[in-house]
Amino acid sequence: MVVDRLAQDQGLVFGHSRFHGELARWDRDDHRIWILKPMTYMNESGRAVQSLASYYQIELENILVVHDDLDLDLGTLRLVRKGSSGGHNGLKSIIAHLGSQDFPRLKLGIAHPGDRTEVIDHVLSPFSVTQGELLDRILSRSNSAVQDWVFGGIGPAMNRNNGVSVN
Repeated sequence: MVVDRLAQDQGLVFGHSRFHGELARWDRDDHRIWILKPMTYMNESGRAVQSLASYYQIELENILVVHDDLDLDLGTLRLVRKGSSGGHNGLKSIIAHLGSQDFPRLKLGIAHPGDRTEVIDHVLSPFSVTQGELLDRILSRSNSAVQDWVFGGIGPAMNRNNGVSVN
């Protein structure tokens, strides 16, 4: 949803690619940004990220992975420089395929449902109608956070976005 909103706001169109996903190219100022939506199963998303990074020789610090995070409250965003998978299967795959966990991430809080047995349904369920306005604010703020990272770097993006909740 984050990359779809970013693409929509920037007038970008995704096309199918040989990188196991849909790809959009965003040229702005002196930057060429590749936006990739892996079309593999989530626990195989590393194949898509690694194939794009390898082809374009993209350094790890220039890859921003956007993902959900059960350990953050709904509406909380957090940018980090690097880190472990935290049990997230998509991140496990990306770390395994890149051979490193040293890439930045934008974590989007979805809150833990409270019971481990409910996690899969919670993660795969769409947002409720009553969460629609909150979702719009999350996507807008995420869009800004991604642009802060692209055009200012991880440090300034972290300073500007971490600790901010859209609730």
